Amino acid sequence: LSRPGSVSAQKGGDGRMRRWSGFVAALGVALCASVAADHGAEQRDMALVGHDDLQARSAYQPTIQRQGNRWIAYIGHHGGSKRNPLTGKDEQNGTSIVDVTDPKKPRYLAHIPGEAGEGENGGAQMVRVCSGSTLPRADKSKVYLLRSFGNSGHEIWDVTDPAKPTRVVVLIDGLVNTHKNFWECDTGIAYVISGPKEWRTRRMTKIYDLSDPANPKFIRDFGLPGQQPGSTVMPIPTELHGPISLGPKGNRVYFGYGTSRAAVVQIVDRQKLLNGPKEPTDANLLYPQIARVDLPPDAGAHTAFPVLGMTLPEFAKQKLPANAPVPGGGHEHGDAVPLSTPQAHRDFIAVVSESLANECLEPRQMVRMIDITFESTPLGA
Repeated sequence: LSRPGSVSAQKGGDGRMRRWSGFVAALGVALCASVAADHGAEQRDMALVGHDDLQARSAYQPTIQRQGNRWIAYIGHHGGSKRNPLTGKDEQNGTSIVDVTDPKKPRYLAHIPGEAGEGENGGAQMVRVCSGSTLPRADKSKVYLLRSFGNSGHEIWDVTDPAKPTRVVVLIDGLVNTHKNFWECDTGIAYVISGPKEWRTRRMTKIYDLSDPANPKFIRDFGLPGQQPGSTVMPIPTELHGPISLGPKGNRVYFGYGTSRAAVVQIVDRQKLLNGPKEPTDANLLYPQIARVDLPPDAGAHTAFPVLGMTLPEFAKQKLPANAPVPGGGHEHGDAVPLSTPQAHRDFIAVVSESLANECLEPRQMVRMIDITFESTPLGA
């Protein structure tokens, strides 16, 4: 061994340092491999039953539909191109159709090609399916699929024979963007997320009557005031991600704007939305609105999911005190305001933000609960 400070020690120091660095790196890799090997698969309250690789296409929105005695999965894909073994051809990612009746042995039936482009600039990400037996004016023997076609349009397909889909109609084309549609199968009303060139935002809502999918009927355009053509409001309100409708019985539609930033949650009266004045003026766009919640700049609303009719046990025994002031009898403590429901009953919206970046390179995306028990005055829970 060389003495510290000697010429030989100085010459050999870098080599030993490299050897030590290599040893430490190798040890780290070995430890990581050991940890990974020891960790294994993890699950809770569920188990993997079967899988299909979907021809190695990137999957986005899945929809499961019962058709006769079979269960069929329809999966929307991001843009890209892969070989379809069923046709022997390279096809733009679109919509996969898989028979999942036997979940242990899913069977790939067909692929409907989508729009050319990569990621969110192509494919056919969004898919909704309704049976003609539930749609009011459709052919009762058929099953219909509503899907986006990349960012440029929306289509309706006949998937009665899921192995042989045929296009029924192009609902709309010439758009600059599309996203997550909602289709009421019991009424046929469809909220079709679109980006018409004349609007000031990439995504708003075009509402159609698709009770007879072969003969679509346009109802109206809808968005936030300031998004419509001719408005001069600045900044332009954030774009829509998607709606959830409760249908005619619930008479509410919940809209989430702003996927991961500056979100807006909107509660809308469905009947007023469908039957109110249609011209997209500020006043007409506000007419069906019951409430609007503007979230902070670091909060998004990828989904505004209603969670209604919850019972909170800790509030179940709440009653007015025996000496509560009589309304109009002196000092007012708020008791004159009528309560329309017991305090234990609560309605919420789960506002889910979307994470778009890895390695914490964005604000933390979370689920935020909004109490809408008194829906005209929503409150953060």
